[in-house]
Amino acid sequence: MSDEREGPRPNRGPAAAADNRRALIAAAREEFAAGGLEVAFSAIARRAGVGQGSLYRHFPTKIELAAAVFEDNIDELERAGSLDALFDAIVAQARMSAAFLDAIVSARDVPAVRHIGERMAVLVGALLAADQAAGRVDETIAREDVLLVVTMLARTVAAAAPEEQHEVLTRSRALFARALSPR
Repeated sequence: MSDEREGPRPNRGPAAAADNRRALIAAAREEFAAGGLEVAFSAIARRAGVGQGSLYRHFPTKIELAAAVFEDNIDELERAGSLDALFDAIVAQARMSAAFLDAIVSARDVPAVRHIGERMAVLVGALLAADQAAGRVDETIAREDVLLVVTMLARTVAAAAPEEQHEVLTRSRALFARALSPR
């Protein structure tokens, strides 16, 4: 967590709602990256420079806030042009991705969580089809296989000690490349 916390901003009423939401998502991204989903809501509100009431109005639960953060992450992932690029982006988001993946296990029925899962499945399906058409991925690999790889990669890299992450990433990517490559 950073020591650079802003104090509450003057109340601009309903006109500030969109700005407050963006500030909360940005603050949550930073706080979740530093401390996982265990971070206190009050720390997120403080970093965003809004009151806790504003936080709860936008995001009644931590899982809904995590879903909003991950929704922004999906926007970045959608710019990946291949499964390799997707895996690189997942690694860059590994801590948040792993925390979110752990959270959704118990919150699959939350509409925001379900929506993200659906977006991720569509994204992986499109990248898989393109990589299979280009001969980079075996035709027998299914979308669910790649989703499993994404989950394993995020959790494995996030769980590794910082000094071991590069080696873990290198070994994991080599294993996945062999597993996905055409036979």
